[in-house]
Amino acid sequence: MTPAEYIQLKAFARIDGALLSLLWIASFACYVVGIASPMYGMIALGLMVVTPFFVGRRLGKFRDEGRNGIISLSRGWAYSVFVFFYAAILLALAQYVYFAYIDQGYLLSSFRQFMSSPESKQVLEQYGMQQTMTESLEMMGQMRPIDYALNVLTVNIVIGIVLGFPIAALMKKGCK
Repeated sequence: MTPAEYIQLKAFARIDGALLSLLWIASFACYVVGIASPMYGMIALGLMVVTPFFVGRRLGKFRDEGRNGIISLSRGWAYSVFVFFYAAILLALAQYVYFAYIDQGYLLSSFRQFMSSPESKQVLEQYGMQQTMTESLEMMGQMRPIDYALNVLTVNIVIGIVLGFPIAALMKKGCK
């Protein structure tokens, strides 16, 4: 890959990463709202499931418009990883802002309220998970906004590395 091709790949990936981050931020917003309204929770799940298809479609567009219809597996994988990387950074930034300035303990109190319902208590007791969930909620309460953001950043980058390969394999065209 020449330096000009690398610059082109990163430029397309930055734009598509920004678009993917909008999809992820909308999913996160629906998740937060979905705590009180299950319909939004389903929308959040749907938006997350769409992610690999969205990246595949954007990779196809890059292949057809930026690479004249030809892209190798390694270049497709690099493009996909960069898209996930840029989107993960923007999502982490959005989540940091949410947890630092907007949430004010809403998410944690919603989880605690859900776990204290009689149905949840019964299920947790049946599976012997009551103590584990209590400890998890306490640990979540001690986390700082940056901890949430860095955790999500790391997870999404790893997901991008893993999902990038099958996406690139499906979109590879014109190279051996």
